[in-house]
Amino acid sequence: MPFRILLVEDDDGDALLVEELLLDTDLRHSLVRRRTAAEARRALAGEVFDCVLLDLRLPDVSGLSTVAAVQDADTDAAVIVLTGLAESRAGVDALAAGAQDYLVKGKVEPELLQRAVRYAVQRKRAERASSALQLGRLRAAENARLERGLLPEPILTSSSVTATSRYFPGRAQALLGGDFLDVVQTPDGIVHAIIGDVSGHGPDAAALGVCLRIAWRTLTLGGHRGHELLHLLERIHIAERTGNDLFATCTVIALDPESAVMTLHLVGHHEPVLLTAEGAQVVPAAHGVALGIVPGLGKWPATTVPLPRTGALIAYTDGLIEGYRASEGADARLGVDGLLRILEKTREPDPGGHLNAVLDAVRSLNAERHTDDLAVLRLDWS
Repeated sequence: MPFRILLVEDDDGDALLVEELLLDTDLRHSLVRRRTAAEARRALAGEVFDCVLLDLRLPDVSGLSTVAAVQDADTDAAVIVLTGLAESRAGVDALAAGAQDYLVKGKVEPELLQRAVRYAVQRKRAERASSALQLGRLRAAENARLERGLLPEPILTSSSVTATSRYFPGRAQALLGGDFLDVVQTPDGIVHAIIGDVSGHGPDAAALGVCLRIAWRTLTLGGHRGHELLHLLERIHIAERTGNDLFATCTVIALDPESAVMTLHLVGHHEPVLLTAEGAQVVPAAHGVALGIVPGLGKWPATTVPLPRTGALIAYTDGLIEGYRASEGADARLGVDGLLRILEKTREPDPGGHLNAVLDAVRSLNAERHTDDLAVLRLDWS
């Protein structure tokens, strides 16, 4: 591929010299000339260049400001500054300002110019790669902190109940979204779990999800239960949310493996699904309003459900069922009935393998058009 070079030079004689020097090199190239920094910015906005040969004295800007003027175009092109004999110090200062190299007019040979262009382009590419790597590291560290907040290790003190979860964010290239989940076991042996969904996407939703998850764990381990717990959780939600339009739904579970009884609070959320040897069925339960919809006025009735001695419970956020069934038309949502059919067909004894198979089936039906955050929690007891 030939190098695309932009020459920014208002002096016709100096421009001709550069053109002749480039012709005397072995460098495959195409050359575009502009006379001012403003013209150069317009050229960089409309075309892709590998290298900019930049005079430091232009009609509309001079000195180190020329480097900044070119960089303001947000270009990926390498910048080589052209200085006069009396401006050699300015070339060094230009490197500190972000240029990749500098050449002194009148002391440039074809071989030197060719080498300078090649090295400057490679140096710029290396800088971009290093910057992208650093950005990736920072994003990974940030997501690791969010992941620890949204998806903590369960606190289970007995082996009678196991917890398995899966998580997929809706945003492209994101690791996490606004969904959250947690599982803790209190000294009385009861296993408490929550799975929730903050409205919206992005860092604000994720941060609020982290806050609610930590608050739930703290309040639960502190002995708060039922309506009192949810009232406190809503107060925290309102205090921490960044806008009045943000609300959160959740399912709160208290499972007693000793007496085989479960208590559910549905806070604007879906009923979980019970898995037994006979198949999959939705657990009927009373519904309450989502957190933050009517602050201070929410009602969250409890539903007590007897459980089989062995079984599993699957709680999920709406990203699992709001995808499309691509084979049945653009408007055909999977829905709860579609999820139940998948669960009935998926027979995998390992809980993690089972969730993987279910998610593979859901995402395949949706033709990978994954747009919403998706979290799934499975509790198994025996």
